Amino acid sequence: MSSAAQGLRRTGSARRQPARPAWRERPKPATQAAKAVALAAVVLLVTVPFLIIVSTSFASNAEVVANGGWVLWPQHPTLNAYRELFDGGIVTHALWVSAGVTVIGTAASLACTIGLAYALSRRDVFGGKPILLLILFTFLFPPGMIPGFLLIKGLHLLNSYGSLVAPVLVNVFNLVVLRGFFQSVPEELYEAARLDGAGEWLILRRIVLPLSKAALAVVGLFYAVSYWNAWFYASIYLDSDHWPLQQVLRTYVVGGSQLADSAAGDASAVAAPQTIQMAVLVVATVPILLVYPFLQKYFTKGVLTGAVKS
Repeated sequence: MSSAAQGLRRTGSARRQPARPAWRERPKPATQAAKAVALAAVVLLVTVPFLIIVSTSFASNAEVVANGGWVLWPQHPTLNAYRELFDGGIVTHALWVSAGVTVIGTAASLACTIGLAYALSRRDVFGGKPILLLILFTFLFPPGMIPGFLLIKGLHLLNSYGSLVAPVLVNVFNLVVLRGFFQSVPEELYEAARLDGAGEWLILRRIVLPLSKAALAVVGLFYAVSYWNAWFYASIYLDSDHWPLQQVLRTYVVGGSQLADSAAGDASAVAAPQTIQMAVLVVATVPILLVYPFLQKYFTKGVLTGAVKS
């Protein structure tokens, strides 16, 4: 066969090869530009409102009035709003309440969720399937407000901080995630530990929990954010002297209430209502923003943990 014929055959076979998948092709400049514009728009939609909240909390009364209640960049920043918040005592007390409920509630929820998820992940546990079905039933058909109130009243938890933890002690979604992760741990590890004489408690503490750091970080973050942002149960079960920060925030921002112990005397030292509201928003948001970076490395790995079994 001549070289010309071989060249034609190679050319024909090359043309018959399937095209590369779309996700392996290099994006066109127009596509890259469109993605950059879309990403920039999303970033602006997220950062600009937060910047306005922070800037307004530091703005002076004259700047708030001149800009119609919102300040993008204060020319004369002041801490009057934050002084008024923490000098009054209401927000300080509410902040301690939220911190305590978040820390204690997250620890209690993690302990209960880990124990229940580990028990339900074992095949030989007595009554595992019926208990799991009952738990999933509560997820599909949650109780209403009146049964929950009657339960809290029957447990004598009205006007106590236990009423903020007891109704949400175990979240079904978090339980299912942890159960799925515990089931994905190789069975050979459990068998090897049992051959060495380890009991279930030792297996959970020495083997399962060290392998579950990513899942525990994600579930713990979910619980912490839930407890920190909770305000509904506080409005039902607690009086105003025991309110957490989020309920105080809702009262100031939504209800338009003012601080009861506001600074008196010099009118220039009293912050405008808008700066008070924005300062409360900043105080309520910053703690979660400070905690999240330390858990970010676990979040991406653990957010899908339990959804796919290895």
